[in-house]
Amino acid sequence: MALERVFGIHAVKTILKHDPTRIRRVMVLKDRDDQRISEILAELNGISVERYSRQKLDDLAQGGVHQGIMAECNPAKPKDERFLDGLLNDLDSPAFLLVLDGVTDPHNLGACLRTADAAGVHAVIAPKDKSAPLSAVASKVACGAAEVVPYIQVTNLSRTLQELQGRGIWITGTAGEAEQIVYEANLAGPMALVMGAEGKGMRRLTRESCDFLVKIPMAGEVSSLNVSVATGVCLFEAVRQRGTVKG
Repeated sequence: MALERVFGIHAVKTILKHDPTRIRRVMVLKDRDDQRISEILAELNGISVERYSRQKLDDLAQGGVHQGIMAECNPAKPKDERFLDGLLNDLDSPAFLLVLDGVTDPHNLGACLRTADAAGVHAVIAPKDKSAPLSAVASKVACGAAEVVPYIQVTNLSRTLQELQGRGIWITGTAGEAEQIVYEANLAGPMALVMGAEGKGMRRLTRESCDFLVKIPMAGEVSSLNVSVATGVCLFEAVRQRGTVKG
C-alpha cells in the first residue's frame, strides 16, 4: 500500500497527537531547529527523522505549503458500521452527524471534515461507493480534522439512515427545491444533515429516507453553493440552535 505525505506544522502535529502509529518517517528542512519544529521532533519517540533541502521538500510537497516539515504515513482508513454503532451508544449528548451522499471531490471532502470538526459534529458518514477516499489531498485540506472527526463509510446508505431514525435521530436533507428554509427548520435535537453530491444533489433513495428537506435561500444569480460552503451554512445554523457556540 502506497504511503501518503502529510505536510505542514499543524497537520503533522495533529497526526502525531491522534494517530502516531501511522507515521513511518518525518522529513525536515535542513538547518531548521526553531521552537515549533523542535517541539514536534521531541514527541517522535523513535520515529525516523531525515533532513532535506528546501528544493527537495518543495518537490515532495508538489506545490503544497510544507512549512519545513513533512510526515510519510500509512494511509488513513475510514471507519465502518460497527464503529458507528459504538460511537452512537457512547454519546452523552444529542447525535450531530453529517452525511455526504456521493461527494467525490477530495478537496470538498477535506473542507467538509474541517467544517464538521469546527461545528462539533460527532462523525461524517458516506457510502463506500461513489465517495471520495480519505486521501492525502483530503487530509491536507482538512487541516488535521481527518485525524479527529471519524469518517465512516457504509455499505448501504439508505439502510444506515433508517437505522439512525430507529435511534430517534432526525434525517434532514438539503435540496434546492425544498419548501422550508434552513433557518426555519428545527435542528436542535438528534439529527443527521444530508448533503448531496456536487451538481447532482441527493440520490433518490437517500431523499426518500429523509424526514424533511431544507434549502438555503439564494438572492443572486447563482443557483447553488459549493457543497462544502453549503455544509458550513447548515451546520452552523444547527450549532446556533443547539446552543453549542463557544466564546
